[in-house]
Amino acid sequence: DILDKAQSFIFDITRKRIKTPVVHIKELLPDTFEHIEALYEKKEHITGIPTGFDQFDRLTSGFQLSDLIIIAGRPSMGKTSLALNIARYASVEARTPVLIFSMESAKEQLVEHLLCSEARVNGQELRVGRLSEEDWTRLTDAAGILADAPIYIDDTPNMGVLELRAKARQLKAEHDIQMAIVDYLQLMAGDRRSENRQQEISEISRSLKALAKELGIAVVAISQLSRAVEKRGEEDKRPRLSDLRESGSY
Repeated sequence: DILDKAQSFIFDITRKRIKTPVVHIKELLPDTFEHIEALYEKKEHITGIPTGFDQFDRLTSGFQLSDLIIIAGRPSMGKTSLALNIARYASVEARTPVLIFSMESAKEQLVEHLLCSEARVNGQELRVGRLSEEDWTRLTDAAGILADAPIYIDDTPNMGVLELRAKARQLKAEHDIQMAIVDYLQLMAGDRRSENRQQEISEISRSLKALAKELGIAVVAISQLSRAVEKRGEEDKRPRLSDLRESGSY
């Protein structure tokens, strides 16, 4: 807790922010109105970070800064692939600095996936070495594009909340990251070890939301769904919030 508070204090000094505990609404209205006016002038349907999925972006206006977004699914359903595709689009196409915390896959695996996605090369063919000359050309071009993209990867296993927050603050100060991806929530360690894993995950999710608000970034957390969704009838497989594994108070 002391380390976390100290780093938060240092970050605030670096950003030269002055925190006011209570603000009258009159002081907030000018900036809010200016923001609304800017939206009116632009008339863009995406006001946050674009994901590359047009229909989703139209519905949500993109991932908004200060929000905690949960991507949930059962194992091997493509959660990481979806998150990486969003990270690639945001960083390559929108030039949005992205930080990826991968507690499940090694950083080399993530780079492989990003290369295949950018090059439109079959990942299985790459893993067994069956690449054509055209594939090599595409991969080389993709490597050049990704090398210039503002993507930062940390694959520290079993990372704790304090360490994650410290690294996010550092990358925010150094590279002005706008989005952080956490893969995945159930592999994180809480600030305090607890016999109640549900309570621990709840504390982790609250910490991630607080981090999103503190840094003014979008935090995307990948989460597993419980087996309950598979036990329901075939016509009732649509996930519910209660299906979030060890969800507690997401």
